[in-house]
Parts: sequence; structure tokens; C-alpha cells
Amino acid sequence: MPVPVPRQRDTPAPENGQAVLTAAAPPLAQATPQAVSQATSHTTPLTLLVIEDDPAGGLTVPEILDTDGHRIRLRTARNLTEAARLLTPDVHCILLDLALPDTGPRTTTATATDVDQLANLRQVLHLAPRHAVLVLTAEEDAERAAEAVRVGAQDFLFRDELDGRLLSRAIRYAVERKRADIAQYKLAESKLRAQENARLERGLLPNPLLEGSDLRFAARYRPGRSRALLGGDFYDTVRTPDGTVHAMIGDVCGHGPDEAALGVELRIAWRALTLAGLCGDDLLATLQQVLEVERPCEEIFATLCTVDISPDGRRAGLCLAGHPAPLISRPGRPARLLPYENSGPALGLLPKARWPRRQVELGGTWNLMLYTDGLIEGRIGEGKERLGQDGMVEMINRHLDEGLRGENLLEASVTEARRLNGGELTDDVAVVLLSRGAS
Repeated sequence: MPVPVPRQRDTPAPENGQAVLTAAAPPLAQATPQAVSQATSHTTPLTLLVIEDDPAGGLTVPEILDTDGHRIRLRTARNLTEAARLLTPDVHCILLDLALPDTGPRTTTATATDVDQLANLRQVLHLAPRHAVLVLTAEEDAERAAEAVRVGAQDFLFRDELDGRLLSRAIRYAVERKRADIAQYKLAESKLRAQENARLERGLLPNPLLEGSDLRFAARYRPGRSRALLGGDFYDTVRTPDGTVHAMIGDVCGHGPDEAALGVELRIAWRALTLAGLCGDDLLATLQQVLEVERPCEEIFATLCTVDISPDGRRAGLCLAGHPAPLISRPGRPARLLPYENSGPALGLLPKARWPRRQVELGGTWNLMLYTDGLIEGRIGEGKERLGQDGMVEMINRHLDEGLRGENLLEASVTEARRLNGGELTDDVAVVLLSRGAS
């Protein structure tokens, strides 16, 4: 049987036997994961918050030590309202008496039986999602104690068996188990994010459908530094039964998951409409309708560049919807931008907009590069000057003079843009290269 002793506290409290909460300590809801992690380090003594309404202090024991021999500090609260005030990041573990009267507000939906038995525990788990929780109950109430662990407590203790050694061991175990649970959760979350990223990547960056064409395809994508996931850049290339090769690249404004999902929808819609025979203004007008229906808010728009290359590969139709013009290079000539006069607005900006289709001559041997504005909006050094389209053309010509082609040309260009920017580019970068003739 445990020997009851007077309550032990770090500092006396003016109200209801609570330890004084210092003004410098942030409330639990504002505590960052890093703060909680630092607070749970073994370099400082552990702190236990006891939540029970026994005025005699029957749950305390004379000596509770952690693994380093430090005395475990105790705080006490007689109800959940007091507990919420005392839950600071330096609390490592909570000991909740399941016999505590249910006086706290409801934060979760539960059955009538759950409300009677475990409402307080659910409230504590809601208030302290990153803290280890132990529950205390009578030995004849073992079933409810086991249910408490299933709900989220790290372990349970029987009131009649409680002593200093058992409680000290249980606290250490609960803290370490909570750490392991959080680490496992983060690992699972990371794997889930990777799976979602892979699905987005398959949607945004598909394999080209160029069977039967003599054109070569290369592409590069690099997410901006502010995100680990893909953004709103997307591209695609398909060959229709008449031998025409259609290519496009686009950029949804914004960088969140909604924008990435919208980019996937627009890319799939473009492929379906292209294979169905639409081209030029008709295709872009239909894509704008898709965008207007699917976008999460009216402020979202998308830029797009489409080209349709004739079966003989010598000419192409070009449509620009608020997007930078492609770059073309031919043997013996410097690379230059294709004409971009009379281009149309970005999709989603103007109702009933039109997008003129311009015919351009490609020649027999050429490289055609489509890109998003992330490539040209990076800065040059520490000033405000950006690379821009002129700087990009100069950069590409220099790499072509060095003999770079295909994948090597794209990789060198994206790498140099990043170097000139002094680090990762702020925006996503997508680049597509179509080539015909000698490499």
C-alpha cells in the first residue's frame, strides 16, 4: 500500500494548490513541436502534472526519481480547467485520475458510455497531444483502464499498487513511448507525403506519347525552395493519328496542393481534348471553362503555351496564354525566342477571351524549348536584377556553343539559373525540349 504524504510542489500557489505558472511560459496551444522536444530532453528534470481532486494529496509519494537521479517535479490540478493553465511545454507527463468528476467541455463526439467513462481522458488528449499520459484507476476497473490505453493513454496504473518506484518507472516508460509514437507518426506522415507527391508527379509530369515520331523529347522539373512537394507547373506531349506532335507547358498561379491538383486536371484535360482533335483557340477556350469550374477561387489563373508541329516537322502552330514564348535554336544560328506578339491572356482572367494561333517556320533541324517563368525570374547575384528572357537566351547560346544538347542542355541551364540566383529558385521550374535532326 502506498504511504500518503503531503503534496509536493515546485512553488506554492495562491489558488487550489496549483504550482504557479510563470508569465514567460507560452500556453500549450502555442507551443511548437521543437519547444516540446527540447522540454522533454533528459538534460533537465522531468515534470509530472497530476490531475485529481483528492484534497488529501493521496496520489503523491515521497521520492520519485528519473534515470539521472533527479527528483521528478510535481504539479497538481484538481480539474481540467486548472490543468489547461498548468500545461506548459516543460511538462513531460500527465497522470490523470479516471475517478475525476467530468466537468470539462466536450471536444469530441462520443457515445453516452464513452462520455461517462473517458470524457476527461479525451479532453486531456485534446489539450496535450504531444505529452505522455498515464491514467490511474481502481484495480477492479481494469477493463476501463485498458480502454483508456486504446483511446490514447500510454499506460495505466492501479491506485492500490501505486508507489514511488512504480510511478517513476511508469513515467519514464510513458515519456519514451510517447516519443516513439510521435517519431512513428512523423515517419508515416513522411511516407504518405511521398506517396501523394508521386501521384501528383505522375499527373503533372507524364511520359510523352510520341510513338512513330522522329522527334526527341527531354524534360526537367525542379520544385521551388519553399516547398518539398510539386507546385502548379505541368507539361505534356502527344502525337495524334495524323502525325502531328502537340506539346504544351503550363503554370497554375500559387504553390499549394489545390494548385497542383488543378494543374493535373488541366494537363489531363489538354491531352483528352488534343486526342479528340481540338487545337489552338478552341482548345484553350475549353480549357478555360475547365479552369473556371475546377479552381478553388476566382483569383486562380493559369498560363499556357501550346505548339502543334506538322507531320513533316518543318512548321508549327503556336498559341500563348499569358506564357513566355518558346525558344528555338538551329544549326549555325543563335537561339532566339519565337514570335510572341498578339498572344492571348492567361486562362481564367477574361471571360470569352481569344487566343490567336500563329504559324511559325521551324526548318529541317532544330531544338524547341518550352519553359515556365521560374527559369527566368531568378535573380542575378544579390541585386534586384533578374535573369529574364534575354539572359536565358544568352545562357542557352553559351551552352549550345559548348556542345550541350538534350538532357545535358536542360540540366546545365537549370543548374546555372540556380547558381546565378545564389541558391534554390523561389518558383518551380519546368522545361521541355523537343529536337529534330542531328543532335
